[in-house]
Amino acid sequence: MGKVNTVLGPIATEQLGITALHEHIGFGLPGCDLDTKWWEARPKMLEVTIDKLRRFRELGGQTIVDCTGIGTGRDVSYWQLVSRVTGVNIVPMTGFVSGDTVLPYFRDKSIEYLADLFYHEITVGIEGTNVKAGAIKVGVSRGGLSELDERVYRAAARAAGATGVPILTHLSINGDRQMDLFEMEGLSLDRVVIGHSDGKEGLDPERDFRIAKRGAYVGYDTIGFDTEKGTPEVPAPFWARPRGERLDQVMDLFNAGYANRAIISCDANCFPLGWASTEHSVSELLEIFVPDLKARGVDDETIKMLLIDTPARFLTMRDPQPKLVKAAGEAAAQV
Repeated sequence: MGKVNTVLGPIATEQLGITALHEHIGFGLPGCDLDTKWWEARPKMLEVTIDKLRRFRELGGQTIVDCTGIGTGRDVSYWQLVSRVTGVNIVPMTGFVSGDTVLPYFRDKSIEYLADLFYHEITVGIEGTNVKAGAIKVGVSRGGLSELDERVYRAAARAAGATGVPILTHLSINGDRQMDLFEMEGLSLDRVVIGHSDGKEGLDPERDFRIAKRGAYVGYDTIGFDTEKGTPEVPAPFWARPRGERLDQVMDLFNAGYANRAIISCDANCFPLGWASTEHSVSELLEIFVPDLKARGVDDETIKMLLIDTPARFLTMRDPQPKLVKAAGEAAAQV
């Protein structure tokens, strides 16, 4: 029996149930948590968020992984309230969405320093609380992997190996290099999702097969960002795609025998902090995308694998890799 860290404490893997691996309670750019325009709207935020997650729960959903990293709206005490009210498990993360969102204080820090930071949030707690992260977020800056991104990737690999938690990435641009960095640090690629492989930005369906063949997971995790939803008032975001086009991409990987290397999620933001988006909810995973898959002939066993088995295997904390414990945790353990 394995365990996974949630905002209400560790739970047994068997309690995860249907899981969306890449979602957000409230994401915004660095500084959003200081903007009173959004945080003074907390009652409205709570109402909207609870409605969306209750709908997910009614449809059978039990767990979301909140991929909001350090400095972009992460608020574990708020998430605890949401989890208690809705009954949805929320797995929090350490790490940064990308180098673009790394707070200035951390931008010149060494790999060792960043690894210790992530290690601390996984083993001790996030931001002075006893809430422990259950995964690590890293990502590619706009324009491609930067030197800072690569430091963060290496640090995340060390912390992941030292604690047994997995890594989810933002954007699949430079996906081959991302995987190289993890392997250079000794991390098994089956602990990694190369995220947003289905987004328009940097789209490369052939890369999906390279990711799968190397043993990482392909993140089809912008489900519901469909061009058809755009309106003159709120256009579809630049990473949106036609619904059918995304489905074709997913089915190509499945038909090649790699359904076991895929994860599906929505990257929905229950209440965006400081930016507009088309109406989007994690419930679309179960209300729309799963029926779309079934209409294409995907059987119930594969659906269960996508929603339950793969997320459970991925999120379950593994035994630390001795080689990486010293690299990520020695300094933290001495504090």
